[in-house]
Amino acid sequence: MVAMLSILSSMKSDAMLLMILRLAAGLCFGGWTWVHLYWEGPYGILLWHDTTYAVAEWFGVSWDEFVGSGANDGLVQTWGARMGWLYLACTILTFTVRRGSWIQMTALVGGAGLLSVLSYAQYAAAQNELPMLIEQGGQVLSPLILVLALVVGVRHRATIALTVVAVILTFIGHGSYALGLWPTPGNFYGMITVILEVDYETTKKILLLVGAIDVLVCIGICLPWARRPAVLYAFVWGLVTSLARPMAGMDSSLHYWGADQFIHEAVLRAPHFLLPLYLFLAWSRPKKEIMGE
Repeated sequence: MVAMLSILSSMKSDAMLLMILRLAAGLCFGGWTWVHLYWEGPYGILLWHDTTYAVAEWFGVSWDEFVGSGANDGLVQTWGARMGWLYLACTILTFTVRRGSWIQMTALVGGAGLLSVLSYAQYAAAQNELPMLIEQGGQVLSPLILVLALVVGVRHRATIALTVVAVILTFIGHGSYALGLWPTPGNFYGMITVILEVDYETTKKILLLVGAIDVLVCIGICLPWARRPAVLYAFVWGLVTSLARPMAGMDSSLHYWGADQFIHEAVLRAPHFLLPLYLFLAWSRPKKEIMGE
């Protein structure tokens, strides 16, 4: 009887871990769906140049058809918006895919490919700054982690290892910017200044401290005795930095002005805090139970 209760408890716990992975990938896709359908995907750096137009011209597309007339969207904007429907489909798939559903799982792998293209576009827009590319690791890998969990199990060493890679990429990217190893984005300064109401010099010191802790978190995740505290901090800090976008950009006195501009910024960053939460809970059991199935 005790053994049966233990098995049922484990199954319930595994179901919770799988739901966390579904939420991580699903919210990420959902946030980017909003960007594509309501705003515009960040593909301009890849598409708005002569080489791309030359290819379009070869297929008989005029310049006005390519860039739009002002009154109407051009080819780039139209297809950019249509990409949003692919992201919506991936959002739905994250919550409906089941073990053995190979077509759905293959589609989610394709969704990871879409996120990779999107990540590269942001990297190119940032003048090829490496942290901009690697900090997207959590988002890009989240659907792959979900698929891997369905194939081999949520507690399998391969699932956990890929999640560790995703978390480290995210935090080492953020940490590199915060430490000033690459030019620190202006919104980093802006969010801290607005939320904490501190001056520029204090903001710089806070960023240096945060960057140093980000690096320590990446090291701690690799140390058995430090990994749970490390990912617990990563969960809290990932949640705080995700919520900082709407907190800094929205104004409750104006009936939450800016909600449509900033809430999705927190939603699409769900892997930044949900993947560390998954690791924290997965590592809560004895070592012999998490090494593999």
